[in-house]
Amino acid sequence: MLLTGKVSIITGGSMGIGRAIAEAFLGEGCQCVLAARSEQALAETVEKLAVIGPEVRAFPTDVANERDVQSLVDFTIEEFSAVDILVNCAGIYGPIGPSADVDAGKWWETLEINLRGTFLCNQLVLRAMIQQGRRGKVINLAGGGAASPRPRFSAYAASKTAVVRLTETLAEEAMQYGIDINVIAPGAVNTRLLDQVMEAGEAAGKEHLEKSIRQKQEGGVSPGVAAELAVFLASSQSDGLTGKFISAVWDDWRSLPGQITEVMGSDVYTLRRVTPEQS
Repeated sequence: MLLTGKVSIITGGSMGIGRAIAEAFLGEGCQCVLAARSEQALAETVEKLAVIGPEVRAFPTDVANERDVQSLVDFTIEEFSAVDILVNCAGIYGPIGPSADVDAGKWWETLEINLRGTFLCNQLVLRAMIQQGRRGKVINLAGGGAASPRPRFSAYAASKTAVVRLTETLAEEAMQYGIDINVIAPGAVNTRLLDQVMEAGEAAGKEHLEKSIRQKQEGGVSPGVAAELAVFLASSQSDGLTGKFISAVWDDWRSLPGQITEVMGSDVYTLRRVTPEQS
């Protein structure tokens, strides 16, 4: 039970990777508050997850709205007296297609949700954690949009790359308070985002569409892989590991507990994506 007595906020917690992380956290004894825009989806998820751990709550939240996020933090502290862990899974693909053709308003809206939303959640939860004066853990979600160029998904790629650099920067600021902040690339998980690619059709590009169809047929990466990494990053096993961009699928993160000092002294697992072999 790696998270016994800990309290977490998980945005985007009603489905997909967020829900998988919530399930894993509850299984490790964590108290969870799930946030998403759909009140109905949250209620259905909480009802099902309560079988695993009864200490789970729902709070409808638009992460791009500062008042909503502050209310989420206040609710969590009122319910469980603290907040120890934040996981930011809320995000969208935004407009799909050549950047010269997409709607500029929709493009910017993607950054509002993916980047502003992540920043607001980090900022307001960090304030609470600093005031508490105890160790905290923050886990942001990035993905393939940050690891390499993503043609026809420029809003998603730009926002997720920014989330990685934001994570690295906030990690430096929060280190003095004993707060670790890292970012996960979960792999090619079959979520509602994949369905959006299928719906976009040719706008997603022939190569990416064909790859997505294969992923849909083959099942993709299990969201449980990212959830397992999230448990590690939320637990005391990762104490001192901060400001890192870690792939749940491709990085050897299971060996990190014995290498944290060495990793923190290198550029491994950063936006530069220097691999252990190159360091």
